[in-house]
Amino acid sequence: MHSNNRNHLKVNRLEHEIKGDTSRVITRLHLPDSISRIHKIINRITGLSGKEANNLLNQIMIEFSGRHKNLVIIFKRHLNEVKEYLPQDVMLNDVQKSLIGACFTMEYAIESAALFNPSIVLHPDQSNLKKGCLRFIMSLRATGEGHISSIVFRSGILDSDNRVIFDKTSDFVERPDIRLDPVYEKYLFHLKLNEMEACNEVTTHLLGQLPEEFTFNELSQKINNLKESPAFPAARQNQTFKTMYWLANSNYEVAFNKNNAISERVIFPVSKNESRGIEDARFVQFHNGTGEFTYYATYTAYNGFKILPQLIETKDFIKFKITTMNGKAIQNKGMALFPRKINGRFVMLSRQDGENNRIMLSDNVHFWQESRIIQEPSRPWEFIQVGNCGSPLETDKGWIVLTHGVGPMRKYCIGAMLLDLENPEKVIARLEEPLIAPSEAEREGYVPNVVYTCGAIFHNNDMVIPYGISDIKTGIVTVDVKELISSMHSVN
Repeated sequence: MHSNNRNHLKVNRLEHEIKGDTSRVITRLHLPDSISRIHKIINRITGLSGKEANNLLNQIMIEFSGRHKNLVIIFKRHLNEVKEYLPQDVMLNDVQKSLIGACFTMEYAIESAALFNPSIVLHPDQSNLKKGCLRFIMSLRATGEGHISSIVFRSGILDSDNRVIFDKTSDFVERPDIRLDPVYEKYLFHLKLNEMEACNEVTTHLLGQLPEEFTFNELSQKINNLKESPAFPAARQNQTFKTMYWLANSNYEVAFNKNNAISERVIFPVSKNESRGIEDARFVQFHNGTGEFTYYATYTAYNGFKILPQLIETKDFIKFKITTMNGKAIQNKGMALFPRKINGRFVMLSRQDGENNRIMLSDNVHFWQESRIIQEPSRPWEFIQVGNCGSPLETDKGWIVLTHGVGPMRKYCIGAMLLDLENPEKVIARLEEPLIAPSEAEREGYVPNVVYTCGAIFHNNDMVIPYGISDIKTGIVTVDVKELISSMHSVN
């Protein structure tokens, strides 16, 4: 590693710019603020004549059935959300039921504001490729109206010359079927509430009435009983109920139609608990040492007031399991898992204090109790804070970690450091200057002067780095791995 090689490090910006498409829309439940309005809307529909109702539904289907693959099913799902408000003395026909569902449905353009902060991993299917080619999956943070973030996907091939060939992006987008965890362990549920500093007399009362393993419905029943017969101040009860539902709703599974293209899949906030979005997923292909692998990703669930670090797990990008991460070291954003165990333990980068790069070791991927600082801001371009930019990549010289640094005027740059292979708590070397800084053409956007990535990949001796540009769109750069390492300064 040399101290005078920085100017020879070539960063190749590819021509690709990945931008959001306003025509890609999902459907969402659309409820008015007042319950009385729900009743009024339903009554207006039931007051239509048979001919009027048929004509209205036909018009809706003409306008919207070409934009969604399963509109009838969507209407049924949203009808079910208002079933408690349906008239008990009227037998609704199928047309009326669909119209009611349609009135409580809205479209949402998931990428209308931005498409940025990508991560990239090997596709689980590497069959039928030409020599020197690699198939990839890219996850991106999509942002739409109200700055609500979700996770979307693209796929494609890196050819033998490191050219990026994206698969066609589907015109359709689908939300998955959602299944809440069938059973919660009371000990773990209580442990997480305690970490969230949410334990009080209300949680003690409710958990005391539940078995050691309980279902979501059992929790809801105990909460409803306490609502009907309050034992504590109403404001305190209601806030506790919200917190417990937030935690319960944050453990679930989703499943997509396996026959649909990966670009049709979107992991959108499942409830009000994630109402402000799913932020900056860092995907990694984790190898368990037996030739099998699982994809993990960390992300942050945000409801506008609190954050809750989450772990995504999938083997095929069709079924995803989402669980809450636990432990006193799980306190902030930006966690990135190493792609394999080191000395028998899981290892993860993190930033608990919002300022320094930290590392954590654990025997269980869901529990993280301790962390230690491995990098503090030291260069002008990172004086405000440093953090990781995705999971480390393994080389025979060490683990390459892409970092981000924030400097004056909140300018974000991407840097790099090298960690010891068997002792990743030790920093071997680092770049003195940014690897990627916002170019003049990249400065403008939703959040100016920002470049940021959530993960890179190796291919044909290069590191391929997709990166967000000023929180609005995504670009791609490549850099020679050997040159990158040789341009780093040794750290004593």
